[in-house]
Amino acid sequence: MYQVRNVTDEILWIGASDRRLALFENIFPIPRGVSYNSYVLLDEKTVLLDTVDASVSGQFFENLEYALGDRNLDYLVVNHMEPDHCAMIGDIVHRYPEVKVVGNAKTFGMMKQFFGTDFAERAITVKEGDTLETGSHTLHFVMAPMVHWPEAMVTYDAKDKVLFSADGFGSFGALNGNIFADEVDFDRDWLDDARRYYTNIVGKYGASVQALLKKAAGLDIAVICPLHGPIWRENLGYILEKYQKWSTYEAEDKAVVIMYASMYGDTASAADALAGALAERGLKKIAVYDVSNTHVSELISEIFRASHLVFAAPTYNGGIYPVMENLLNDMKALAVQKKTVALMENGTWAAMTAKQMREKLAELKDVTVLDTQITIKSAMLADQKKELDELADAIMETI
Repeated sequence: MYQVRNVTDEILWIGASDRRLALFENIFPIPRGVSYNSYVLLDEKTVLLDTVDASVSGQFFENLEYALGDRNLDYLVVNHMEPDHCAMIGDIVHRYPEVKVVGNAKTFGMMKQFFGTDFAERAITVKEGDTLETGSHTLHFVMAPMVHWPEAMVTYDAKDKVLFSADGFGSFGALNGNIFADEVDFDRDWLDDARRYYTNIVGKYGASVQALLKKAAGLDIAVICPLHGPIWRENLGYILEKYQKWSTYEAEDKAVVIMYASMYGDTASAADALAGALAERGLKKIAVYDVSNTHVSELISEIFRASHLVFAAPTYNGGIYPVMENLLNDMKALAVQKKTVALMENGTWAAMTAKQMREKLAELKDVTVLDTQITIKSAMLADQKKELDELADAIMETI
């Protein structure tokens, strides 16, 4: 059965959701699934904006055929060449042999890599500022390199003031009939997935996102249509503000997140003791995570969200406990910035972790590591209560 909804009178959502996929890009857990959004413009000419992942191709083509009715497909606009959005290009060309494929020079280079052809006989190559007239609608093409691939672009429909934003403004999570952000409780049910999607996939490319946001500021946008997650047609300032913070690495919340790794529970106990000490000083909404049992994508999302971080880990083989080291490496890969960090280390005979964590954190931009730290020898005992209080006080002073 087809599943199509109007975005505007002449623009239709024809996407589909996958609730069976366990790992997005075979790395990020998606317990709520994911949507693959695709759109059709029905003007004097018909335009398909992006395709979908192969896993939902059956639903996609049923939707497309219903949306087009007895009309042919005139144009396919390819905003992003990642396979979860471009997988059906070959099938589209086969089904609609007269279709013209619209993309930029880098788009067609990647197309040849994926499909063995760049469809030169039907290709329309566009660059920054080019337009496509479809009748009463004019599509404007805006390049968005490294958001988050080098060929990425966005398409703006001047008539309906719709921005087709590629992977920008997307989110993990399947769509459940309600395809618009104003039809769901976004803050409660979608914000965490939107943040986790941005920070782990696009997070490294803050400067590129900033460049795109500046371009978007010059457009009169009423609707944002991303390739994953809900469509924005109301309160656009909400998601734009989030992207402004995330892309400039500003914390959303003045908050403390404690992340610990613990082999036998002693480091975990110390982390909980610090959380309690902070709570006694009036700090609210403290978050504590076991790094071994929390996927790194969730940890990265929380690191972007909070202003203050505490890392607590034992020494392992003379180095940083592996899962904590992996987290610190991921922070570097995703260009985490503008954080205040406190450290706790544990070592039964040679505590080395804090020194090595400091070295890794020194590689990050604008990260302040507090001088005050705690070294535990096997287990935190009552005689370290003063050290615990001193670290809690040092954190509170920076809050």
